[in-house]
Amino acid sequence: MLMKTDRKNALTIDVEDYFQVSAMAPYIRRSDWDSCECRVERNVDRILAILAEEGAQATFFTLGWVAERYPAMVRRIVEQGHELASHGYGHERVSDLDQTDFRDDVVRAKRVLEDTGGVEVLGYRAPSFSIGDSNLWALDVLADTGHCYSSSIYPVRHDHYGSPDAPRFMHTVREGLIEVPPTTLRLFSRNLPSSGGGYFRLLPYSLSRWMIESVNRRDGESAIFYFHPWEIDAEQPRVPGIDLKTRFRHYVNIERNEAKLRRLLKDLPWGRMDQIFLGRRQAEVALA
Repeated sequence: MLMKTDRKNALTIDVEDYFQVSAMAPYIRRSDWDSCECRVERNVDRILAILAEEGAQATFFTLGWVAERYPAMVRRIVEQGHELASHGYGHERVSDLDQTDFRDDVVRAKRVLEDTGGVEVLGYRAPSFSIGDSNLWALDVLADTGHCYSSSIYPVRHDHYGSPDAPRFMHTVREGLIEVPPTTLRLFSRNLPSSGGGYFRLLPYSLSRWMIESVNRRDGESAIFYFHPWEIDAEQPRVPGIDLKTRFRHYVNIERNEAKLRRLLKDLPWGRMDQIFLGRRQAEVALA
């Protein structure tokens, strides 16, 4: 059994609403988003209250679309000491965009978030971790548009995303830009997802915590945990007509997730992406 570690891990929230999830795209048209019941603000406020109770800081990867509609929520995120980062503007997968459209999306999102939050946006996470081997040009765009880090390349094998041979930990990908991949556990010559989301809802809590602490102890690395505001919202509207796999992935154990998250915040130390990884990178450069 691993002893408790004091290494600070990065807590991240992908700020999008339930109807914006990529798996829901075949069932909810983008043109219908404005007519859907939005629940993201109340869920983010719940998360902010939980973080305040536990004394934890986090990074909020936020859609520009959401920031335009809930500017006061974005300002509350910043005012309470959390990092504001970009999740793009309209939750379009990078793999569905060409370079021009991707640049337009990230520039628009960065401008909206910075104007709304009053802080510089340094980080970016691609919707559905949709940067991979086939579109690494996206990293050039991110570096060129003033981003300092990305957390977009998931080194796992998955039916919707993943680059299983990509590096597991922070590394420089372009001048001035680092990639900080979501956390995986190396076991039996495979990278196992250990970062949160649906995996956290599905797996026993003790296993999820063990995987994070294994990365802390055995690899000597800070872990990255992610979840979405809708993952603590058991009362969200049920989307009709979705296929069985999507239904399971989206709703499994959602009613238990807040209690598990609270336990995780109590058991391990958590902080912001920029302070953990950009601070470390600056120290490494200074020592070089």
